[in-house]
Amino acid sequence: MRTLSKSKIIAFRQCPKRLWLDLHKPELCDDSASETVFKIGNQVGDIARTIYDSEGTGVLIDIKALGHGEALTRSAKLLAEGHSPVFEAGLKTEGALAYADVMLPDRSDDTLRWRMVEVKSSTSVKEYHHDDIAVQSHIAVSSGVRLSSVSLAHINTSFIYQGDSDYRGLLQEADLTEEALSRGDEVKQWIADAQVVAAMAEEPEVATGPHCTKPFTCGFCDYCNRDKVLPEFPLGSLPKLHIRKREQFESEGYADLRDVPDELLNAVQRRVKQCSVTGDAFFDADGAAADLSPFGFPAYFLDFETILFAVPIWKGTRPYQQITFQFSLHTLAKSGQLAQTAFLDLSGNDPSEPFAKALISACGKKGPVFVYNATFETSRIRELAERFPDLADSLLAINARVVDLLPIARNRYYHPSQQGSWSIKAVLPAVAPELNYDNLTGVQDGGMAQEVFREAIQDETSAERKREIEQQLLAYCRLDTFAMVRLWQFFSGRDEPALQDVD
Repeated sequence: MRTLSKSKIIAFRQCPKRLWLDLHKPELCDDSASETVFKIGNQVGDIARTIYDSEGTGVLIDIKALGHGEALTRSAKLLAEGHSPVFEAGLKTEGALAYADVMLPDRSDDTLRWRMVEVKSSTSVKEYHHDDIAVQSHIAVSSGVRLSSVSLAHINTSFIYQGDSDYRGLLQEADLTEEALSRGDEVKQWIADAQVVAAMAEEPEVATGPHCTKPFTCGFCDYCNRDKVLPEFPLGSLPKLHIRKREQFESEGYADLRDVPDELLNAVQRRVKQCSVTGDAFFDADGAAADLSPFGFPAYFLDFETILFAVPIWKGTRPYQQITFQFSLHTLAKSGQLAQTAFLDLSGNDPSEPFAKALISACGKKGPVFVYNATFETSRIRELAERFPDLADSLLAINARVVDLLPIARNRYYHPSQQGSWSIKAVLPAVAPELNYDNLTGVQDGGMAQEVFREAIQDETSAERKREIEQQLLAYCRLDTFAMVRLWQFFSGRDEPALQDVD
């Protein structure tokens, strides 16, 4: 019998085939998307130890240094003694093991019991957390550990960091004791069933479906779909298609959106279908030009890049707050002259206030400020206004000038290559194919921008690498705003000659 980790048991709960592949063909897994999640989880775990061990008497079980065998032996000794908090305590029962984030000794009834706290980087208790806690509790109890309570600690989004590495209040606990301890028999059966799957000589036959992405996207999706013939225009390309509606279509045998009867679609979905059938683009040129005609010059085109931290590092900021660290602004004069201004702070200090001041200076006093999906930029500007009251009037005056290009694109234009999306990266190749994010070096999307920003502000990052990151970020954000210039030019009917970006 194998000893299955808690994560393997949870994998089984999502899909038996996932467990089998995890054990027998792990090289087929693409788990690159989960690397960032693991990093965030580790960071929150590190902070949790300072919160639950303010006196510094706790013991961390270093699994990598000790190995599983020694980690379990040392954990058992510490849990039997009960002198101090134990972090990453190893727990083992027949067929399963787990490592508990936080174990706090509780002698409130004059006997040794333990308060178990599982730490998560999420902002609330998720549905799948209940199974996670149930498995961990069962393994602990079955291994002979007496539990006084079982809690899940998650990020408290109302927490505001006051500096000095004081993170008291960052975590908020939910007591799950009664539920967790009542599911022992259920978990025992999961372990037994998982052992059956683990022992199979061949992978179990499990069809792909909604479980492939719930609660997490499985890293074996590409493998499981390797022989699946995908439709040219999948149902997922229909905008705002509710999951129940999609399931209805699939149950009725529709796989390609072109096969769905018009009467089952709304007006926008019918437009997408029509373009997909004919291969022709839809463009209401007169309507787009009319939408833009009220706005004069100078015209500004603005885009932000932001960073967020589960554990805030700058005073006055909250967990997962989107902090602006970069903007690009293209300015188009009535004469046709185009200029670009940029702000980027890689110092490692809070970039918010210098960002706000640079933005105010760059945007001038009049003229439309075009953005793509205004909710994002205007929300960040409002947050800056709240944090810096002395700049509020000037910042909110920029918001009052914002014009969103996204509704114009959504209402007036669609090309089959967009595959149901109106993101700027979907629209741009159809409107201005000479502009391509794939030609950028290093940073090609917002996720990459966040990743390299984190790298750039680390003390160990070399000056050479920091300069490389700086150039990549500047090029990426610059393309975002020049892309908007080209969309504006196309939608306003001024597409000849094409405007050129300038240094």
